[in-house]
Amino acid sequence: MKDLSQLISGIPASVTLAVNDKANALKAAGHDVIALAGGDPNFATPAHITAAAFKALESGANRYPGPMKGIKPLLEAITDKMAQEHGVHYNPDADVVVTPGGKWAINLALGAVLNPGDEVLYLEPAWVSYPPMITLYGGVPVPVSLPSVDNFRVTADLLRAQITPKTKALMVNSPCNPTGRVLTQDEVDAIVAAAVAHDLYVIADDIYEKLIFDGRSHISLAAQPGMQARTLVINGLSKSYAMTGWRLGWLVGPAPVLKVAARMNSQTVSSAANFTMHAAVAALTGPQDAILEMVAAYQARRDFMVPALNAIEGVACRSIEGAFYLFPSFPNSTKDSLELAEALLDKAGIAGTPGIAFGASGEGHVRFSIATAMSELERAVERLAKIAHEL
Repeated sequence: MKDLSQLISGIPASVTLAVNDKANALKAAGHDVIALAGGDPNFATPAHITAAAFKALESGANRYPGPMKGIKPLLEAITDKMAQEHGVHYNPDADVVVTPGGKWAINLALGAVLNPGDEVLYLEPAWVSYPPMITLYGGVPVPVSLPSVDNFRVTADLLRAQITPKTKALMVNSPCNPTGRVLTQDEVDAIVAAAVAHDLYVIADDIYEKLIFDGRSHISLAAQPGMQARTLVINGLSKSYAMTGWRLGWLVGPAPVLKVAARMNSQTVSSAANFTMHAAVAALTGPQDAILEMVAAYQARRDFMVPALNAIEGVACRSIEGAFYLFPSFPNSTKDSLELAEALLDKAGIAGTPGIAFGASGEGHVRFSIATAMSELERAVERLAKIAHEL
């Protein structure tokens, strides 16, 4: 047989999915595993959203949607959201593409703007899929390594040090997976200054924007002066509305880029599922109480876990401002993060994601998801306290 694709074969498998698979295999074999590696909220999709999906199916929303890039009510709901929440106004007919999940929206953004050899900066630690996706579209992933000792803070100097004449775009995720950091206005200003000065696209992954604690607010990069024409906003329903399995996301941005993205969408996935688009309309235009309840629950879990982890000798955990991940380090350990994650699973039955999966600046850390029941988090703390000295 002839060779397989060298490009695709060279793309690493998702470490987070690999850890989840191993944890699930151990569970299936009868082991008591506490799964803290994934990012799947342990809440049910709000009932009014599910009801809207059933109603849509009963009304015939089981055919191709029209238009394929998104039904009109959803395109309008997305642009209304951007206007009401961030003061940024878009044309629903030209500036939005609905996608089967936020991950595909990122693919569309990269595919629409990249040519072979273009460099894309991304803030590291970063979600594991960013570098492979950049590579898939001919780009060169360039990490902007944010130091742990400075709580992974973005600075103008760190950005400038990585920008070259080949730099085409900068990827930003706030709140951040895996660090739980929420960008401050000073950090946003540094990103804006770099993007404007060097004529960069900014790909803003806002998938966790609703999950922010302590009264903080999400700062929209698209809403900053001079940024709407160069910012591609990725968002979706997976995290904030507990709809990971519904696979519904979207890309919003300037019409020339979205025209190319819509063409790419039509020649690949065609569209998101029709009935999920109707559910998305209900999500965006209906009651938002469920989000407040989830945020309160995540904040309570954070408030339990952070001091509980810090009380364990050999574990250091900063507090987080958003999302639902903790990123503790193990300063006394001689193990790297892969070995730490392996030891946690083998010795304590705790599945976490090794920090190195998120880039070199994540080494020494393990990501724990708090998108699980408090009772499971309490058990995890008890188990970790018993074996921490072995790490």
